Amino acid sequence: MFTKNPRIKNIIFVIPPKVHLLDINGPAHLFYEAKEYGADIDLHFVSIDNQKEIQSSAGLYFTKLSSFSQFTLTKNDFIFIPGIEFQLLSDPVFIQKSKTFFDWLRVQYNNEVNICSVCTGTFLLAESGILDGNTCTTHWKYLTEFENRFTSVELINNRLFVVDNNLYSSAGVSSGIDLSLYILEQLYGPKFAIDIAKEVVLYFRRGESDPQLSVFLQYRNHLDTRIHDVQDYMIKHLHSSFTLEDLAEDIHMSSRNLTRLFKKTTGVTIGAYHEKLRVDKAIHLLAEGNKVSYVAHLCGLKSTNQLRSLLKKHQNALPTSITSL
Repeated sequence: MFTKNPRIKNIIFVIPPKVHLLDINGPAHLFYEAKEYGADIDLHFVSIDNQKEIQSSAGLYFTKLSSFSQFTLTKNDFIFIPGIEFQLLSDPVFIQKSKTFFDWLRVQYNNEVNICSVCTGTFLLAESGILDGNTCTTHWKYLTEFENRFTSVELINNRLFVVDNNLYSSAGVSSGIDLSLYILEQLYGPKFAIDIAKEVVLYFRRGESDPQLSVFLQYRNHLDTRIHDVQDYMIKHLHSSFTLEDLAEDIHMSSRNLTRLFKKTTGVTIGAYHEKLRVDKAIHLLAEGNKVSYVAHLCGLKSTNQLRSLLKKHQNALPTSITSL
């Protein structure tokens, strides 16, 4: 039986048959880097059916895996369950062989262990019953299948990941990396998570529900590449003047459709998002000691008075050193 060091957070990576490599290797590498940076974590790799050797969907084998049953975990620990070939999720023989694992997973859930899924790994969480009455997401390609099969689970689409108490689910592949960064930020703070993202040369994007999240990262928890392109355009051209028509033309869409889609996708209007970008940029520039006129220019504003008016409008979000500007 595995004996837990109470000071260490254990990250358990479950390796099912026909596992998708990036679903497991992406998060595992993020936590490996976190450990290299001094995080108090240990990584463990276990088989879903106690086999010592598992073949991935790409043909690469995982060997010398531990047994999941040897782990008794606590609320400080995390379990990651990756996606697998979808046809296996519809195989009654595989589901039946996994019953012991599902029983173990329910025990961990009831013990408040943090349980995370990547891509179609959400189906395995649902098969265990721990998602009943809770919210989650999964890969866009299998949303309808999931809704039809698990009617007692609230499925949220068009989200990179969803957090519901100690249940975490992500949409697939790279979103498992976004989820891992989010978890590292929760455990060790934003600077630590940003350092890890830089170490592996990742675009750092996390969940929009975090109130302390910079607006340059906030409102990015969606899968619409057109809206991501618009947001990137606004950030890149923040110092200059651009119109709604410029944004719409950049993604080959009408202004009316862009206005509607942006609000539907992000939850804020284009104008509100633009203001938030300017405020966030101004806060950082002022904190660095830049002159007010220079800050106004880099934020695309015509005068210092315009900057002061904007900051006054958002004074609740300002640090005390700037409120007296």
